[in-house]
Amino acid sequence: MPAVGLGVYEIPAGAETERAVAWALEAGYRHVDTAQGYGNEAGVGRGLRISGIPREQVFVTTKFAPSRTDPEGELERSLERLAIEQVDLYLVHSPRGGPKWAWPGMERALERGLTRSIGVSNFGVSQLRRLTGSCSVPPAVNQVQFSPFQYRRRLAEACRSHGIALEAYSPLTRGADLDDPTVTEIAGRIGRTPAQVLLRWSLQREAIVIPKSSHRDRIRENLAIFDFEIGAEDMARLDGLDRTGGADRAREQEWWTLRARARRVAKSLKTRARRLRR
Repeated sequence: MPAVGLGVYEIPAGAETERAVAWALEAGYRHVDTAQGYGNEAGVGRGLRISGIPREQVFVTTKFAPSRTDPEGELERSLERLAIEQVDLYLVHSPRGGPKWAWPGMERALERGLTRSIGVSNFGVSQLRRLTGSCSVPPAVNQVQFSPFQYRRRLAEACRSHGIALEAYSPLTRGADLDDPTVTEIAGRIGRTPAQVLLRWSLQREAIVIPKSSHRDRIRENLAIFDFEIGAEDMARLDGLDRTGGADRAREQEWWTLRARARRVAKSLKTRARRLRR
């Protein structure tokens, strides 16, 4: 699994996704991360074909949306959209509905060869324990929000102890912290960009990184992180930016729970509106 992948979250479906994927592969990326919930799997597939890079040289990840009911069937549809025969990694996008219910379908998808490996996303320590305590095939990966500002030390340690690779999404904090004084001072002193410093920190904390961008120059910049190293003192300073208290949770706010609640409220309001019209 390549240590850096292109994330395509919130990149519009169609030409923009196609270009981003093709540019990334041209720049040297060999890892692309999408999801059923992103709505742009077809664009990822077209970007792969446009690039001319042989399929076997590119690591492709997609994620099962647990608002749906059948991980195996949904992966079949993902493969149709991607126009490939197999993904390299298939993740449960969140523990919505409980950490174990989707896993039998994930294992069936693995057994059928629809994916080379299976894992999870947004799982905290307690959810990982519940899953690994009962599954036949343990998750290979846990993809979580991870950066110096979300340094989930206890979660990272738990993943390591279970042999689960930690994968960092939002490693650039969606740009919110690129102007942090500590980050910019270190970047200026070592002759790197703030984005490169944040990504390099994740690599040195043994995480796979999934930076998202649809800009050609930034896509290239985000890959140029293998020819330098952050010193121990600066790593400790970056560690100190953590706002989670070294959490064992994957998220402080569980967006999947909030979305489900919002859908229930919207459905209830629609029902009341229909009754009032009667």
